[in-house]
Amino acid sequence: MFFLEALYAKEGRARARLRSRDFRVGISVALAPGSGLQSRARPAGELNTMMSRPGLVVVALVLFATVAARAAEGPKPGETLDQSTWREAETLLPPEILRHYREGEYSNPIVDWPESKYSWPPDFLAATKANAGRFTVGPRGEILSKETGKQPPYVLGLPFPTIDPSDPAAGVKVVWNQFYRFWYFGNLLAESQVNWISPRGLDRRTDLDVRFAYYDGVPADERLPNPQNFLTQALILVKAPADLHGTAALTWRYRDPDRRDSTWSYVPALRRVRAVSPANRSDGFLGSDMSQDDGPFFDGKPEDFEWHLKGEAEGLRFAEDLNLKDVSKARWVPEVGAWDADWPDTKFLGYMDPAWKGLAWAPTGPSVLARRPFWVVEGVPRDRYYLYGKLELWIDKLTYQGAWHRKYGWKGEQLNTMQVMAWNPIPFTRPNGKVDYMQGSNMAYQCAENLKLNRATVAGIKSSPTSHFYGRIKFNPDVFDVEALVRSGK
Repeated sequence: MFFLEALYAKEGRARARLRSRDFRVGISVALAPGSGLQSRARPAGELNTMMSRPGLVVVALVLFATVAARAAEGPKPGETLDQSTWREAETLLPPEILRHYREGEYSNPIVDWPESKYSWPPDFLAATKANAGRFTVGPRGEILSKETGKQPPYVLGLPFPTIDPSDPAAGVKVVWNQFYRFWYFGNLLAESQVNWISPRGLDRRTDLDVRFAYYDGVPADERLPNPQNFLTQALILVKAPADLHGTAALTWRYRDPDRRDSTWSYVPALRRVRAVSPANRSDGFLGSDMSQDDGPFFDGKPEDFEWHLKGEAEGLRFAEDLNLKDVSKARWVPEVGAWDADWPDTKFLGYMDPAWKGLAWAPTGPSVLARRPFWVVEGVPRDRYYLYGKLELWIDKLTYQGAWHRKYGWKGEQLNTMQVMAWNPIPFTRPNGKVDYMQGSNMAYQCAENLKLNRATVAGIKSSPTSHFYGRIKFNPDVFDVEALVRSGK
């Protein structure tokens, strides 16, 4: 029972029901171990001789109000969110994430990422402004031109620069903005790890070559010929360990809203390509807790879900301290025609640092928390065979970078939370003088946490310090051919 209620109940006058959430937070803080009040507590009789009940109530109310106000303000830049300060973020993080700070499993500095600090690429920004009022959405959530009523041949920039929260289509518009912000940074070839992690350490490591090609949203000089009306293509090749070597997955996504993804897999033991249902993209890849529909944050087909805007929120999200200080390196590789990200050798996951005492998948090193405004969007799959019954996406209102992707079962139980880092884009100049904007990363953090089994899968780690992350690379279309899937898998 809360402290004030206990006082009144003792006289049979339990008349105070503190319904304010902030007040409940304050009361809990005041009585929590380590708050200082318990260590100074006196027997009831001694308290009564020191102070009347009305006086005690006044003191308690002042204390609670002070603590509640502090919690409402949230942690300040320069502070650290950890086991001693977690209550300050009680309204700023999903409960399953806040729990990690309460239990001493996560610890991250708070930094200032002002709304004014975002390096919008000039062509992206100009296109976003020009898109104002140009587009709407169709019955399945597809993007349509207001002028023609048809799907536009190409979109650059945010298709919906202004979101009206009262618009019934606001949710799907936010999701489309998230995609077009990400696609702008172009094709990617990455030699990276996907790792299974238990609370205390690394359980299993896989090394992959992943290729993503984007047919929409990229700058004009990076557009690919598109006679089949693709939206994206993705090829994943498993290089290690030996028992998975040669396994491959290929996906074609179409711009046609009524056409489902085409997905194939190749398993060396079977020595054949097998077509797979698009719903299987929600299953854990290779038995992990991360699915192909996770991608960099959420990579399902928007038209395959019914979306609505759940609300708006102030919250904390993961960012990278080096990036926010405008530090990032990439080198132009002329023989490849792409930028190769040059990451420093940092320990950015818990298991990488022997001195770390928290969860093995915790973001550490340059990982920080920044306060941002969010759209909170809810999506329900149209396909009842989809693994999850509901998705909740927290997407930055200003930059449209995803932060928290919370997944629920068909009975409403929460199963998994995807935790994703954000960056401020940084410009790089090619030898010929052309300026490209890149993500500006020095690390990556894409963590899918299985809340039922207390484990996680983390992606985006370079396979080795010399591995390549090629950005804005131009692929030969044959790379994504179904017949090439067998050749690649071998």
